[in-house]
Amino acid sequence: MANKHSVSDLGPEQLVDRLAEEKDRLFKLRFQLATGQLDNSARIKQTKKDIARLLGALRAHEIKAAEKGEA
Repeated sequence: MANKHSVSDLGPEQLVDRLAEEKDRLFKLRFQLATGQLDNSARIKQTKKDIARLLGALRAHEIKAAEKGEA
């Protein structure tokens, strides 16, 4: 992710938007790989890691919301 913002600083709505963007980027990278147009295949691995970070942060927000609901 080429942003200055940390993933933990984002709200759930922003995380969902960013997740959609990263999944779209991964799709495009895979398409470029299949057609032989991809120059840097390491971008696929980095994008997968970014998606995992976003999913983890989103899950953390869900857990916080559930804990607040129990209290």
